[in-house]
Amino acid sequence: MDEAFGQRVSRLGALADPVRRALYRFVAEQPGAVSRDQAASGVEVPRHTAKFHLDRLVEEGLLVTEFKRLTGRSGPGAGRPAKLYRRSGREVVVSVPSRRYDLAGQVLADAVERNLAGTPMPEALDGAADAAAAAVLAQWPAAGDGLVAALGPLGYEPRETAEGICLGNCPFDRLAVDHRDLVCGVNHAFVGALADRLDPGSTAVAVEPGTGCCVRVRTAASP
Repeated sequence: MDEAFGQRVSRLGALADPVRRALYRFVAEQPGAVSRDQAASGVEVPRHTAKFHLDRLVEEGLLVTEFKRLTGRSGPGAGRPAKLYRRSGREVVVSVPSRRYDLAGQVLADAVERNLAGTPMPEALDGAADAAAAAVLAQWPAAGDGLVAALGPLGYEPRETAEGICLGNCPFDRLAVDHRDLVCGVNHAFVGALADRLDPGSTAVAVEPGTGCCVRVRTAASP
């Protein structure tokens, strides 16, 4: 299990407790940040119980906090600012096997914008794929340790073989079922761009779709 996947599972696991789940839903449904007292009253639990579960949700990144004086007054005698909670902007999705439809959408949207600006689609797709590869490496510095390290957190399930790198899973599987040529083309361009950045001597090779991914990577050390 890669670290990113483990973190997502941990966040979802934090919602397994019914009280914690009720508090998260209550906070998420409010138009603004809420206090511990408001949250406790909203789900009818003691304040100390609400505090414990709200702070756990903050630790998992599902809620964020801010401080504000609820009296509306400022200056001496206005009292201490209250700790308030609101839903974070972080999205948590766990899929087994791993899927990354957001990545495919990012590359496609970028390619379309480049094309509308006058760049021929093949060049637009290559540019969008390279930009996505750069973004991945910026987001996960450890991916710079090599191509396998970069492909793992993206759900490709890479494994090294005598022929190069075999990708055991397609992160875009459901999209590829209905739009095979388009999605496999995006996939090939992205894996190729990542390979160019991390292992210039390697080549992303399109193969017949089957079990796993439709791309294989021939490394410089491959026969």
